[in-house]
Amino acid sequence: MAIKGSLKEASLPDVIQLLSLGKKTGCLAVADRQNFGYIYFDSGLVSYASIVNRRDRLGDILVASDRITAEELQTAIKAQESFRDKKLGEILVDQGVIERNELEEYIQLQIEEAVYFLFTWTSGTFNFEVGVVPESEDFLVKINSESLLLEGARRIDEWSLIEKKVPSFDLIFAAEEDRLDASDVALSPDQQRILQLLDGERDVHQILEESGLAEFDLGKGLFGLITAGFVHRVGTSKSRETPRVNEARVEEHRNLGIAFYKTDMLEEALREFRRVADLRPAEGSAPFFLGLIALKQARWSDAVACFREAVDKGGPRPGALHNLGYALERVGELEEAETAFADAVSRARDDARAMIGWGIIALKREEFGVATGRLARARELIGEVTPPKVWYWAMTLAYTGEGDLDAALALAREGGAAYPEHAVLANNVAVLLEGAGEVSEADEVLQAAFEAEPTLPQLSKNLGDLRYRAGNYDDAQSAYERAAKLNPDLGDDLYFKLGNLAYKRKDADQAKSYWEHATELNPGHQLARANLDMLEPAE
Repeated sequence: MAIKGSLKEASLPDVIQLLSLGKKTGCLAVADRQNFGYIYFDSGLVSYASIVNRRDRLGDILVASDRITAEELQTAIKAQESFRDKKLGEILVDQGVIERNELEEYIQLQIEEAVYFLFTWTSGTFNFEVGVVPESEDFLVKINSESLLLEGARRIDEWSLIEKKVPSFDLIFAAEEDRLDASDVALSPDQQRILQLLDGERDVHQILEESGLAEFDLGKGLFGLITAGFVHRVGTSKSRETPRVNEARVEEHRNLGIAFYKTDMLEEALREFRRVADLRPAEGSAPFFLGLIALKQARWSDAVACFREAVDKGGPRPGALHNLGYALERVGELEEAETAFADAVSRARDDARAMIGWGIIALKREEFGVATGRLARARELIGEVTPPKVWYWAMTLAYTGEGDLDAALALAREGGAAYPEHAVLANNVAVLLEGAGEVSEADEVLQAAFEAEPTLPQLSKNLGDLRYRAGNYDDAQSAYERAAKLNPDLGDDLYFKLGNLAYKRKDADQAKSYWEHATELNPGHQLARANLDMLEPAE
């Protein structure tokens, strides 16, 4: 379950301490207006951190540290144009410019600096999603949170002083050349680097980007220069800033939207992709992501509209067609979903996910032979790895629909073993076991699944059915009542049996109420109507 809140109510160091003590694994996302950052945890240790739309200054840091030359950096940046999915540091290692162990040291430094900078955010929101891990290409570390908190606390104290001299990174400063020439004070290397860039034109943001310094080091160095009278403020870049070109704004909103989406901050992601759609109305990427957000929010009709727009504007790409098919399935438009999935599969024949979705459409249309064929092909495409849970669920039902109960039970057992925590798969195993006459084992499987996931109404319903057929009416009633509470519209059979149990207890009024509800859900339920007719003479 996500942990959410406001930074005005709980400071980021307090949140990090909580996650560290709880040995949590997941992603902590932090947002403050247009600023967004995230910190990943692995069993309470910080494993990765970054700030979106903040230039990756690894190359600048390496140049500033005299570890590589500016020419070597430019060569790596040019090579990156041909390998956009490859990190700059990986390219530098591949080119033999830097050793991997050195790269890892600098990346750890970047991660630490990102966390320290996030500590300075005192407004905005945070959101922790359990179990979310960084992308595989990210270099991961294991940093003790306590060490970050101690250093962060020291920096926060110093930052409060720095902000009195440098309240905004939009400010422009210039050097007092005469005073510098007349002084024999020894400046730090950071301060010397800052002075070279203080021309009365660059603002602090630009100096930050070009110096390769971390925000704290830049602020500390500039604070000292201002305090000593070597630097004075000449203006702010906001007063003479030219409007940003649309493409830069689009990329900024798109990057924020993707980061928000990945960390499940869906309302924030929605806001950013709507801005992208406003700025680039002819492009298909914004409707595609708006559709993904709608899927996560279970707004199925909105998702259909978004993915149709994505296909119209961005072309019939497999990903958009696949998601369109899924959204159409959720709104019950199976014919259109069949067409969308067929188109997706024809354009991406090796995509197992699209093939699984296509198989599920056949399953829901009760074309069981077609479903098993498509799902078998998906299994071939998956290869040696374990199929996803949904594949086991769908293939088990397809075999059941074909009447091959032995194959269905064997596959259900395999899925249950692969995903022992998955209650739906366990439920399928229990249903098939009961059908095979293994009632005792079915009861054990259902009971274990219920203990693992007590909020799944179908588990309680099936447990009630087993106990009902075994003549254990008290336990059956408890299970049925729990199922009805979890999902009042679970089905007419639930209320029919609750009515039967009430009648056994000689509670005719309660029985009538349950049977009437069963006929409301299913007007064609003849047994419930017959039972109601039986009560008529007694009234």
